[in-house]
Amino acid sequence: MLHLRMITPADRTEAVVKAIETTVGTTHLVVLPGAAREPRGDVVMCDVAREAGDELLQELRQLRIGEDGSIAVENIDLSLSRRADAAEEEAPGEAADAVLWEQLTEATHEESTLTITYVAFMILATMIAACGVVLDNAILIVGAMAVGPEFGPLAGVCTGLVQRRPRLALRSLTALLIGFAVAIVATTLFSLGMDAIGQFHEGMLDSPRPNTGFIWKPDPFSFVVSLLAGVAGVLSLTSAKSGALVGVAISVTTVPAGANAAVALSYGEFAQMWGSAEQLLLNLGGIMLAGVLTLYGQKALWATQRGRWARRAAKT
Repeated sequence: MLHLRMITPADRTEAVVKAIETTVGTTHLVVLPGAAREPRGDVVMCDVAREAGDELLQELRQLRIGEDGSIAVENIDLSLSRRADAAEEEAPGEAADAVLWEQLTEATHEESTLTITYVAFMILATMIAACGVVLDNAILIVGAMAVGPEFGPLAGVCTGLVQRRPRLALRSLTALLIGFAVAIVATTLFSLGMDAIGQFHEGMLDSPRPNTGFIWKPDPFSFVVSLLAGVAGVLSLTSAKSGALVGVAISVTTVPAGANAAVALSYGEFAQMWGSAEQLLLNLGGIMLAGVLTLYGQKALWATQRGRWARRAAKT
């Protein structure tokens, strides 16, 4: 269940209440006339099944409540209410399959903004991966992939394309490219510094690396894994399964490929550098392709489910 809290202009409160009452899957409606002070208006609260949340939010946006008032949405972790249980049963589809497009857009907007914190995590993740590459240490590689924040911008590009929001897609792509560029440059300098103090040397990069040699040798399996990870990552975001997103982060060679390219560049190993760059671009492209197709698939599936439910309701 979701909890909605709205500040509505007084002249639109009746329309908001009607939208809530006519949306299947809503309950616990509360109206507090004149309770809001900034902005001034009425406070309207209700609970809605996740499956019906997107439909209700669209109606509220059409009433311009977000522009002239406010709409706050919270997940309800526990609701002890028979009426809430009945509302969830009345709503079409399953909560796990429902996509809240407004919530997804807002989440990807925050995660795909180019900030100092985002760039810092990119640099740190790539430096950790550089240590893993030179030491042929799989544990460091996995840790670097878990630290890397690159899936946020990737999801932002996918969402922007599917929702036809070019600004979101462009901002996410900019954050992705600049983040990797800065991280690779910083890691190249880091590698040179580590070499200067005797911690890295060229022989470590050229020696056999059974655990990490695959990073700069892309193959068809790299693309297949990136497609699977893209599907899993988008599903984890739309269903709020954050634990699954961690698994996605450590399954695709993006940050390690950037790190290997940086270390190879510092030693003039251009074959490894270009191989790593190809691996990086292959994985990023596969994730975005799979993410876009998954979101389109979810959109079509949910529209089909709602159509079936509407026809069934009309017959009854």
